[in-house]
Amino acid sequence: MLKNSLGKKPLVSIIMNCHNGEKYLNESIKSVLDQTYKNWEVIFFDNNSKDKSSLLLKKYKDKRIKYYKSTTFYNLYKARNLAIRKSKGELISFLDVDDWWFKNKLDKQVNIFLQDRNIDVIYSNLFLYYQNKKKKVIAFKKKVNSGKITQNLVDKFEMPILTTILKKDLFKKIKFDNRYTIIGDLDFFIRLSTTTNIKGIQEPLAYYRIHDLNLTTKRIDLNIKELEGWVKEKVKSKKFQFTNFSKIYELIQVLKIRYNLKKDNKVLALKEVFKKPFSIQKVKCLFLFYYKNWFN
Repeated sequence: MLKNSLGKKPLVSIIMNCHNGEKYLNESIKSVLDQTYKNWEVIFFDNNSKDKSSLLLKKYKDKRIKYYKSTTFYNLYKARNLAIRKSKGELISFLDVDDWWFKNKLDKQVNIFLQDRNIDVIYSNLFLYYQNKKKKVIAFKKKVNSGKITQNLVDKFEMPILTTILKKDLFKKIKFDNRYTIIGDLDFFIRLSTTTNIKGIQEPLAYYRIHDLNLTTKRIDLNIKELEGWVKEKVKSKKFQFTNFSKIYELIQVLKIRYNLKKDNKVLALKEVFKKPFSIQKVKCLFLFYYKNWFN
């Protein structure tokens, strides 16, 4: 647990990684400019975009927005690490260019850090915003977790990176794993949770936009591959020797069912449904299977 002191108004570095993110960029940037907490910098890491992202960003003349252009395209999590190296803040936060914050997000979280110097990471609830339906839904109806929450995160990863803020000193010991394209957030925060004190805020402080271009929706196959490799490594690690990974295995099965239904591989989907162990989520997928059959 880190107990490093923070200044009275610590600088917050906001890491914004962008690859062809022009569509929703203005809304994300505006949510930063509207923050009631003013001591921040944006590290805008343009990951070899080919659209008008750079032109849109350069319209903002605020000196706190710092633009970095990469002529090479990097995996998201390597790009995150590279962006963090450019930062000068005592605290690090993250905002992707299709999401946005409530205006009091940084103010509320920085104040908690200043009140309790033993806290290392803070995250919050958020709204899911369904772009096509123009509808918002609260993400976590149950109480969010605080403290030593490794098992909670393994059972159900409910720690959205766009709501997190953490002490920069933590990155001296742990970084994002460059190998991952989908599950890098899950891997990073679960590893981080084994040695840090985490505070959860029940109040939603951000919006996560769900749209057709979300990578987790488009690449279910890659999500499965990365999760299978991840859990295979972690079950062998002494750091996780007392961790129960049954929910991860269940998640992998559910993803396989969804993937096979999406590809119209109904036999393979059914095989996954009837594999042990039994779960409500798999039954829901089975219902989806018959629903699709009924209307086909």
